[in-house]
Amino acid sequence: VRPFKIAIAEADLVDLRRRLKAARWPEETVSDFSQGVTLERLKPLVAYWADSYDWRKMEARLNALPMFVTEIDGLDIHFIHVRSKHENALPIIITHGWPGSIIEQMKIIKPLTDPTAYGGTEDDAFHVVIPSLPGYGFSAKPKEVGWNPPRIAKAWAVLMQRLGYTKYVAQGGDWGNAVTELMAVQEPPGLRGIHTNMA
Repeated sequence: VRPFKIAIAEADLVDLRRRLKAARWPEETVSDFSQGVTLERLKPLVAYWADSYDWRKMEARLNALPMFVTEIDGLDIHFIHVRSKHENALPIIITHGWPGSIIEQMKIIKPLTDPTAYGGTEDDAFHVVIPSLPGYGFSAKPKEVGWNPPRIAKAWAVLMQRLGYTKYVAQGGDWGNAVTELMAVQEPPGLRGIHTNMA
């Protein structure tokens, strides 16, 4: 397990902004969402990313969290790992969906790790592990096929074991739902329960 910090080169951000501004827009044939996102909705979003979005602010927010990388089954897996100040906190691994990322879960870290600051009790506390799915965020891109939900579920069990957790729970939505349900099916040692938020 190796510590990880984000350091995107300024040249890459400049290039991204250039490419966004150079977008070649298609002609629309409908004014509703039957053929995808409308240009009326998409153009302001792309303009925001090109001219207003502050990546450095997000980079600093992420770098303020304890992040790590570890190799599992030949692939570097990136994850956030925030331990609660409450010793008896229950470890939880939380898996994002597609096309999401760990950023979706940033807002729940503090309430889970420090529930007493949010009206809860010490018994409500969790040690939080939030990995990036293979090929997403700062996890490595697989060089072979087969990094499907069953394989990711096995990798998450290895991750929790590697972090020293002998008893934990899992949560996920969207693709994270599939990974989490498969963790339950695989019954890895230590997994005590799951929660999913996808029908």
